[in-house]
Amino acid sequence: MLQCTNILKRLISILITASICCNVHAQTAIADMAFIEGGIYTPLYGNDSVPVQVKPFYMDIAPVTNQQFLEFVEQYPKWQRDNTKRLFADEMYLSHWKNNTELGNNAPSNAPVTHVSWFAAKAYCECQQKTLPSIDEWEIVAMAGADKKDARKEENYNQRILDWYEKPSSFPPKEVKSTFKNYWGVYDLNSLIWEWTYDFNSVLISGESRKDGAVDRNLFCSAGAVGATDLMNYAAFLRYAFRGSLKANYNIKNLGFRCVKRIPLKK
Repeated sequence: MLQCTNILKRLISILITASICCNVHAQTAIADMAFIEGGIYTPLYGNDSVPVQVKPFYMDIAPVTNQQFLEFVEQYPKWQRDNTKRLFADEMYLSHWKNNTELGNNAPSNAPVTHVSWFAAKAYCECQQKTLPSIDEWEIVAMAGADKKDARKEENYNQRILDWYEKPSSFPPKEVKSTFKNYWGVYDLNSLIWEWTYDFNSVLISGESRKDGAVDRNLFCSAGAVGATDLMNYAAFLRYAFRGSLKANYNIKNLGFRCVKRIPLKK
């Protein structure tokens, strides 16, 4: 009996050690990303918003920087400024960089990369075995306050966002991780730059094929914000209006991105 007990203890010890090693490996594989547990989220757009189930995922804790994007274009020259087709990036693409492979004074290495198109941002994330966040993924993280998963009904939370919206855009932007850090440990959402989402151009579509012709015009160019009854809806309308005004090859001085990593479903 004593021998069996000792064997059982050894097995438990081995399993605990293996578990610790696996956890260390997992953390290494998702360095600089935050785990987001997901949940039920009701989007603040359209006339027929319904709750959405967002599955758990990981998100970059900060926007992609100039230095990180420089390393990307050095490895994949087709995404350098002079090599990228205008179909995938307009003439403003990386226009603040000194040249194809030098950042210059207007592009501090640890500031978020901007003047980058959706196509280029998508390619960057894919080369990191990641993807751009969906609108719902981005919004469910951005709705967190400093110590709450959902702070959208708090006046101070919404006022902070609106104060940022009203500020003239500084260029170049401040360094990443220099602004608000939320409940998940994610920095700079709604406080540093605007950010691409994978499905940015879906915000004006109802989601139902027989109604896709009936675009909700109230969301275009912030018109819907005029009728918003509270700060939460007003801030959300502004975000969706901005996204709805974009095209995938646009490159804007205060528009950057970050990536997410989806968690594979267990078989």
